[in-house]
Amino acid sequence: DSPTQRVGAEPAKGFAEVQHPRPMLSLGNAFDDDEFMAWHNRVANLLEREDFDMVCELKFDGLAVALTYENGVFVRGATRGNGLTGEDVTQNLRTIKSIPLRTLTGKVPERFEVRGEVYFPKSEFQKFNEERAAQGQPTYANPRNTAAGSLRQLDSRMTAERPLDIFIYSLGYADGNGAMPDNHADTLAYLKGLGFRINPNVKLTHTPEETIDYYRTWLEKVESLDYGCDGIVIKVNRLDYQQHLGYVGREPRWAIAYKFPATQSITQLLDIGVSVGRTGSINPYAILEPVDVGGATVKQATLHNEDYIRSKDLRIGDWVVIERAGEVIPQVVSVITNRRTGAEKEFVMPTTCPNCGEPVVRPEGEAASYCVNAACPEQLVRLLEHFVSKGAMDIEGMGEKQGQALIEQGMVKDVADLYYLDKDELLKLDRMAEKSVSNLLEAIENSKIRPLARVLVALGVRHVGSEVGELLARHFSTIDALMKATEEELTSIPSIGPKIAETVVAYFSKESNQNVVEKLRAAGVRLADEAAAQPVEQLLSGMRFVVTGRLHNFSRSQIEGRIKELGGAVSGSVSRKTNYVVAGEDAGSKLADAQSLNVEVIDEEGFLELVTQSSKP
Repeated sequence: DSPTQRVGAEPAKGFAEVQHPRPMLSLGNAFDDDEFMAWHNRVANLLEREDFDMVCELKFDGLAVALTYENGVFVRGATRGNGLTGEDVTQNLRTIKSIPLRTLTGKVPERFEVRGEVYFPKSEFQKFNEERAAQGQPTYANPRNTAAGSLRQLDSRMTAERPLDIFIYSLGYADGNGAMPDNHADTLAYLKGLGFRINPNVKLTHTPEETIDYYRTWLEKVESLDYGCDGIVIKVNRLDYQQHLGYVGREPRWAIAYKFPATQSITQLLDIGVSVGRTGSINPYAILEPVDVGGATVKQATLHNEDYIRSKDLRIGDWVVIERAGEVIPQVVSVITNRRTGAEKEFVMPTTCPNCGEPVVRPEGEAASYCVNAACPEQLVRLLEHFVSKGAMDIEGMGEKQGQALIEQGMVKDVADLYYLDKDELLKLDRMAEKSVSNLLEAIENSKIRPLARVLVALGVRHVGSEVGELLARHFSTIDALMKATEEELTSIPSIGPKIAETVVAYFSKESNQNVVEKLRAAGVRLADEAAAQPVEQLLSGMRFVVTGRLHNFSRSQIEGRIKELGGAVSGSVSRKTNYVVAGEDAGSKLADAQSLNVEVIDEEGFLELVTQSSKP
């Protein structure tokens, strides 16, 4: 446990998968004062009050991790991963001296989790690169990527050689804890008392004006920090308010990242290429004269779609401004028109697929163009690569080159064909020996037990990622029920919008996709949850509800979701057609409207009683 003798353990064979007890969600972004104020106004409307405190923190540029403690002892550390599942990097995290292996006091929850950001201090990163250069070793491009790579070393002794650090920014959960702080600011102070390293620049603000002042102060001072920082994070302070506000999709309503302007550089647009995505989308990208942007060499950048190119008036040969959005994804933001010579050429979106030669179409109302050929080889390569990826069916030993070879040899015409591969045929392929073929077939066989949510993600339905996949699997339980669902049924699920519903229905309406599902079924792939949910009786059918005020036992979205699940309708305003108003504390004007219109008002307990009574014969 010595903080000065953390040298790391023996090399690991790989990283185990860790399911986060509570998802590690991402944040919505604001890029100017108006967008921040729009967030503040949304929160105020949901809370039905404007006088709520906020906690402002610097947004560190590192790698998010979750640290679990049992009886005050550090027992597990995991990366964020996809938010639901991460990787166990406990041994590597134990080498970071600022992570306490034991907390400073015995008065701690039996089991709790803290979340933080691992980073490589700028000053230490410079020394690290200087030492590598002196030894004739290649240097690293930037601290963030180096920190992330360091945490994913299988040999933790290598991690121990790198002076990583951490800031803890929240309490994930606490079990068997007794009394705990009821707000975020006091929680940070509590964690600091336990020995965790909390950033000293946290500030409690009472008004949006104070928050904007905090942002502007650190925008001017950010270069003085010894760590990467690309903005500030603003959180509603009271934890009961956070619970009341809940989440939308993968983002909490009670927090937002107010980003600093992105790092920019100027270079020349040499050409515009196009690639074919796994859904058949034709994706234009910029081919650039290599340029350094925030410590990384950028050779290509996203151009999103044809409309983006037209709106920027981009021409091949232009001098352009490049920035790394969120310090990660390079994109072209503007053209320097006064440097044009007249030799620049306009880009023309191809009318045929660059891979298979079939027509390219642009559906009405969409920004993207698509190859019409569902059997397009490049499209299938990308889809197969996605299908076998860690967040989908997780089939080890199947890389892009192997997948491409299987497609070229005609052994795989759709993703379901993976489950019908013949060992003797595989052995005829280049670089496929007895051992590697046996391992691949074993990995394919093992993938058959993946949960339904992972199968839905693997199929490559547009807009269906891990979180939407979980929602759909939990609601329908079987792929057969999902395939029969209408757009109306899908949009009745909280967090499922019209665009997702439309693409899901369109996907399963295609005969080729139905055939893939049937082939997966015949191969023994799991297409239903183990405990299929019973159909939910529509107890509240025909009833209209309004939910308002601050609730204690549920978030507003949880109550609204339950109403919809039971067949009821939810409205944002009270009218004579409203049957019930579910009201918590500080209910405000909607409560007054209900009283003036003689609409029945119930609290959380009354709602539960209503549901229970409705279910009785």
